[in-house]
Amino acid sequence: MYRFYSHKLEKTVIMLMAGEYFATQNGEVLYTVVGSCIASCIYDKERKMAGMNHFLLPGVVHPNEMTFSEIGRYGMFAMELLIGELIKLGARRNGLQAKLFGGGNVLQFRGDDGDITGSNIRFAKRFLELEGIPTVNEDLGGNIGRKILFFSDTDRVLLKRFDIRKERRFIKMEEAYKIRVFQKRPEKSPVMLFKK
Repeated sequence: MYRFYSHKLEKTVIMLMAGEYFATQNGEVLYTVVGSCIASCIYDKERKMAGMNHFLLPGVVHPNEMTFSEIGRYGMFAMELLIGELIKLGARRNGLQAKLFGGGNVLQFRGDDGDITGSNIRFAKRFLELEGIPTVNEDLGGNIGRKILFFSDTDRVLLKRFDIRKERRFIKMEEAYKIRVFQKRPEKSPVMLFKK
């Protein structure tokens, strides 16, 4: 996460990278760039509390990985963490609304990884549906990247679609993140609690 002041916007901007989430009631602009990943903008319009997450995988982390995993990279945890932070700030669960972005087919996955981008999209929509959080806007799928500016005090989103293949730095960032996510985790040795 990176924080800076934008003279053009006259606001503080919080830039989220893959696996991160942020909730606020201070009117910051939340910014991220997604290709295959999903960015969820969730907000309580009446109370002016809002947040964003950015995740690559919909699935659940294996219990053995819980202590050394960046759990924000998984959709299930990223959504729960963001909603939890908003509730802590004072947002009303029944007042939450969402906007969804991303899920572009821009990265190459192994055949046995399944339909990652399609799974991301289905997961995000279904999760919000089950939580009773209406999705009021979405821009999902395709073969493009998306730059998202989410104005947390007004719930306005500025979206710029772009050919991510022509901007190699974004592809490199997503590829590096994908490699970290899919790399095999080291086996942990069992801990002996009692000596015989």
